Amino acid sequence: MSSYRVTMIVGPLELGVKPETVLPTLTQAIADYTVVESSDIAVVAGSPRVTVRFTADGDEAAFLVAEQGIDGARVSAQPIAWQLTRMVQGRWEPLD
Repeated sequence: MSSYRVTMIVGPLELGVKPETVLPTLTQAIADYTVVESSDIAVVAGSPRVTVRFTADGDEAAFLVAEQGIDGARVSAQPIAWQLTRMVQGRWEPLD
């Protein structure tokens, strides 16, 4: 199994949603489909970004998991953008 990570730039929160619930919501949405290795939140260039690292059996499966995770996160926040990367020889490489 390979390691992947999905990073989402967090947009507007849904009404009544607390900011601290966005990362657990995305993490759980991904954990429903695969093993989550780690999760993190950071502010980059003034924008909140949540990242969840997970395992998958290949790029196609990773895309499906990432899409399911992003869809699940929409109950708490609207994504501005998201990216899927794969660990290759110690580096994160974007997938097209």
